[in-house]
Amino acid sequence: MTQHGPALNFRDFLDALLTAGDAVAIDVPVDPELEVGALTRRVYETKAPAPLFTTLAGSAPGFRILGAPAGLSTPDKGQYGRLAAHVGLPRHSTPRDIVEKLIDAMHAAPLPPVVTTRAPCKENVRTGDTVDLESLPVPLLHQEDGGRYLGTYGFHVVRSPDGTWTSWSVARAMLHGRTTLVGPAMPQQHIGMIHEMWRERGLPTPWAMVFGAPPAALAAAGMPLPAHVSEDGYVGALTGSPVEVVRTEIHDLYVPANAEIVLEGHISPDETGWEGPMGEYHGYAFAERKRQPVFHVEALTHRDDPVLPVCAAGLPPEENHTIWGTMISAASLDLLRSSGLPVDFAWCSYEAATCWIVLAIDIERLARLHLTERELADRVADVLFASHPGWLVPKVILVADDIDITDIGQVVWAMATRHHPGTGRYDFPDAPGIPMVPYLTPEEAAAGRGGKAVISCLQPAQFHGTTHGSTASFRTSYPRSLQQHVIDNWARYGYR
Repeated sequence: MTQHGPALNFRDFLDALLTAGDAVAIDVPVDPELEVGALTRRVYETKAPAPLFTTLAGSAPGFRILGAPAGLSTPDKGQYGRLAAHVGLPRHSTPRDIVEKLIDAMHAAPLPPVVTTRAPCKENVRTGDTVDLESLPVPLLHQEDGGRYLGTYGFHVVRSPDGTWTSWSVARAMLHGRTTLVGPAMPQQHIGMIHEMWRERGLPTPWAMVFGAPPAALAAAGMPLPAHVSEDGYVGALTGSPVEVVRTEIHDLYVPANAEIVLEGHISPDETGWEGPMGEYHGYAFAERKRQPVFHVEALTHRDDPVLPVCAAGLPPEENHTIWGTMISAASLDLLRSSGLPVDFAWCSYEAATCWIVLAIDIERLARLHLTERELADRVADVLFASHPGWLVPKVILVADDIDITDIGQVVWAMATRHHPGTGRYDFPDAPGIPMVPYLTPEEAAAGRGGKAVISCLQPAQFHGTTHGSTASFRTSYPRSLQQHVIDNWARYGYR
C-alpha cells in the first residue's frame, strides 16, 4: 500500500498546499525556458503561493513543474507552512517547533526503510536507448545559467562499496546530453566521499537521483548528518514511520517508492564536463564554469503525470535557505548543546543566504561558566568549525537570549547596538569551509580555508547574567493587560 501524508507522499503534500491556498495551479501555457524561473523567483520575493505549472510549452505531455516547494508564505497562511509540512508539522508551526522536531529525531532510534514492490515511481519505465532527458521539461532558470538544470530540488542516492552506508544528499545537476547530467561531487560532501571509494577501485559509482520524493526525505537529504549515517533511517525517526523504498531497475539501489521521477545510472570515475554558471544560493551568478563529474543515466522511471519540483536559486529566501539553512540550524544546535555550551537556540537567518548562523546565548548559564568573550568565541569555534554543519556556514553571531533570533529585525538591532567593532570580532583564518562563499579570495577558495569568524553581540554585563538597559517595545514597556486591550481593539482604532 502506498504511504500517505504530506511528509511521506509528495502528491499529498501538493494537495495540502492547494487546499490551504498555498499553491496555485497555472493552466495557461508557460515556457520552461526562463518563464518558469521568472515566475518562481517572483513567488519567492512576494511570498505568493507555490506555482504548479500544468501546461509546459514544448515538453512531453503530462509533465508538470512545482516551483518554490519550500518558499515562505504570508503570515496568514503560516509563514513556514511549506517547510513545516516537510517534517509533518502543522502549517502555523514556528521555527523552534521545526528545529526541535529535527533534533528529537536525531536522538530517536532510526527506523530502517521497508522494501516494497508496489511502487508508483515505476508506473512508467524507460531504459537504454529509450531514455531521453532532453524530452523532459528541464527549465532554464536564469538567463545567466550555462545550461538547463534538472536537479535543483532532488537528491542523489549512492552507497559505499561495502554496502554499509547509503547517502541521500542534495546537490544540483545540469543537463549535459540526452542521457547525461553534470554536477558537483565535492570531496567534503558525502556523495564525493562515496564516489572516491568507488574511484579508488577503478569503478563507476552506482547512482540514482530522486525528484518529487517524500518531503521528509528531501529534508533529511539536505541535513548535514554525520558521515556513515544513512538518511533513510533518519526519515523513519522523523516521521514515525519507515519510508517505503523500491529497488531500482539496474543497480542494487533503493529509492522512495512513491517518488515522482527517478533517474538511475552511474557516475563516471574519470569523465568530466563543463558545468555552470548558475544563479546560486548566495544570491549571485558568476561567469565561471567548472569541470565536474558526468552522471550517466541508464534508466528513467516516473509516475503518471509526474511533477518535477524546482528551486530557482538566488536572493533569499528560497529552498537553499529554508530547507538547507534550517537543517544546518538543527544539526548545529544539537552539536553545541551536547558540547555543554550555553546555547539556547541556533538559526541560519534566511536573509543571510546561509552565510551566517546566529546563536542565542543563555546568559544565566553563561555567567555560571565564568568565560571571557574570547574564551566563549574559541569554544564555539572549536566545536562548530570542526563539524560538517560548521563547515557550511562561515560566520557565527552570538547574541543574548532576550533576542528572537528568527526575527532578522531584532538580529540587526543587536548587531547595531551591542557589537563593539574593536573588540567583538574573532577571526579563524585556518578553519575549513565550503569554497562557494562569494567573498573568499581565490587562494582561500582553492585551499578550502579562511573567511570564518565569530562575531559577538554580547554586552559585558551579559557575561555576568544581566543586561545593561531594558528594551523599549510594545512587548516590554506596557502592562500585559494594556497590550491585550490594544490588540483586542485594533480594528476599533481604525486599523485593518
